[in-house]
Amino acid sequence: MPIGPARMPFLGHVNELRKRLTVVIAVLSVLTVVGYFFSDEVFNILVGPMRDLIGEQGSYAFDVLEPMANRFRLGIFGAVIVGSPIVIYEAFAFFLPALKPRERKWFLWTFFFAVVLFLAGVAFCYFFILEPSAVWLVEQSGETFQLLLRAQSAMTFAMWFLAGFGIAFEVPVVVFYLVYFQVVPYDKLRKNWRVVWVVIIIIASMITPDWNPWSMAALSGAMIALFEGSMAFVRILLAKKIRAQKLAGEAA
Repeated sequence: MPIGPARMPFLGHVNELRKRLTVVIAVLSVLTVVGYFFSDEVFNILVGPMRDLIGEQGSYAFDVLEPMANRFRLGIFGAVIVGSPIVIYEAFAFFLPALKPRERKWFLWTFFFAVVLFLAGVAFCYFFILEPSAVWLVEQSGETFQLLLRAQSAMTFAMWFLAGFGIAFEVPVVVFYLVYFQVVPYDKLRKNWRVVWVVIIIIASMITPDWNPWSMAALSGAMIALFEGSMAFVRILLAKKIRAQKLAGEAA
C-alpha cells in the first residue's frame, strides 16, 4: 500500500480513489467470505451482551433465504470490524498526496489514533450500551405486545449501535484536522462550545434512534468528553499554529 508523496491532477486523484477503493473492496470481500464460515461465532459474540435478555428466540428466522442472508450480514460486519485498520488507512492515504511535506508527518499518528478510537467506541458500546439499550426497548412491549424477536432484528440493532459508536468516537481526529487545516479556528471552536455540545447531542440522538435516555446520554457524554479532551490536547500540540491563527484573526 504505497503512499505517493507527489501532488496529482484531478484525474490522478480519481485514479487514486479507484485504487484505494479496490484495495478496500478486495480486503473486505476476502474477510466477508471468511466471516461467512464463522458466522455462528460472530453472531454469538455480537449478541453476547443481550443473550440473557433475548434467549433462544433471538435466533429465529422467518424466511428460507434469511439464514444465508444473515450469515452474509455477519460476515460483512466482521469484515468491517477486523478490516477497519485497512479501511481507515486507505481513507487517510487517499488525501495524503494533497498534503504538504510538513503536514504528512501527522499521517501515521492520526491513523493510529483513528483506529484506536474506532475500536474503543465499538468496545464501549459493546460492554456498556448494548444490554441496557436492549432492556429498555424490550420493556416497551409492556403487557400489550408480545415480542417475537428474529435474528435479523437483533443483529441489525447490535451492528447499528456498534458501528455508530465507533464512528462517533472519531471526534478527536476530526477536531485535530479542523484546527490544523484552519477549517474552524481553535478560538472559534472554544468560544462556541455550547453550539458544539448541542450538535454533539443531536448527532448522538441520530446514532441512537431507540430514544433510550441511557444510550443517548452515554454517547453524548463520551463525545463531549472526547471533544474537550481533544481541545486540550490540540491546544498543547498545535500551540504555534493556534497562536498564528489568533494573530491572523486579530489582524483581519
